[in-house]
Amino acid sequence: MTRHVKIGEAKTHLSALLAEVEAGEDLIICRGSTPIAHVTRVVREQDHAALCATLRSERAKQRPVTTREILSWRHEGHST
Repeated sequence: MTRHVKIGEAKTHLSALLAEVEAGEDLIICRGSTPIAHVTRVVREQDHAALCATLRSERAKQRPVTTREILSWRHEGHST
């Protein structure tokens, strides 16, 4: 989720805002209603490795998907 804050709030609550960014929230700093900066968490290499490991283990728990199933999903949700 992205949070918008004005410069004054960012200056006053910088430590708390950075803790939120570190937890995964994006931050847009605005001058009035005009966005001027986007603050986002720096992703570390070990974060990617952990995510890949989690995805692989979750995928291994699922049953294989057939080509026929994939093709049937192609237009799922489209109006005819």
